[in-house]
Amino acid sequence: MRQHFWAAALAMLLLTGTTSAVKAWGPIGHRVVAEIASFHLSQKARQAISGIIGNETLAMIANWPDFIKSDTTDQYKHTSPWHYLDFPGHCSRATFDSIMAASTGENLYTMTLAMIKELKSPATPKARKRFALSFLVHMIGDMHMPLHVGRDEDQGGNKIQVSWFERPTNLHRVWDEHLIDFQQYSYTEYAGLLNRVMTPAQAKAIRAGSPADWMWESHLLSDKIYDRTRPGEKLSYRYNYLFMEDLNSQLLKGGVRLAKVLNDIFK
Repeated sequence: MRQHFWAAALAMLLLTGTTSAVKAWGPIGHRVVAEIASFHLSQKARQAISGIIGNETLAMIANWPDFIKSDTTDQYKHTSPWHYLDFPGHCSRATFDSIMAASTGENLYTMTLAMIKELKSPATPKARKRFALSFLVHMIGDMHMPLHVGRDEDQGGNKIQVSWFERPTNLHRVWDEHLIDFQQYSYTEYAGLLNRVMTPAQAKAIRAGSPADWMWESHLLSDKIYDRTRPGEKLSYRYNYLFMEDLNSQLLKGGVRLAKVLNDIFK
């Protein structure tokens, strides 16, 4: 099972040369979130996760939900909406909450809750638990990528053309990959650095709230990004200066909160 899983994942990784409209963080960002989570797992959670994925790590499975977008059989096509949920720009918390309450289809919020439910159930087969765990790790990362709770009219920034150090790209991809790659860390270095500077009080504050609250935070950041980025803008050092703290905060929050969710599931 494990050998087949990674053979398929590697093949799909080689095919992912283009950026999907619903891709988030890119491979490094998702691994950073997963690696940070691994630092904060309870012993019970570690044992339960090991029972599902063996000697593999959360970082190793974190990108599988993106890799499978290249599957040509369409067996995973239904999972595409699981990566995002759109909201109007500068909406109130009341409007945000009403949209969340009305979310009955398959999207980032509803499927996060669904994967949690599957992982909690003793009746869920091991293979399905592996599927659910991989998606949960990925989706908690997705909800901390602010443009995955952005706006429908521009597909979360995919339609906003900008340049990154004179290279044509779009706003979504700047946040997917360019900002993270610009920091010049491996995912293990990045996760270690972010985790090291966090105090216990900060960790406690980060763990507070629910997935709905975390998505609201991300949506507020998306408004800041939209407000401070003009279509056609040439982005470089100053943009990194403006948003590096936000970027690091979202990656750290994603990891700490993922650990909280997993610890609650496997308590």
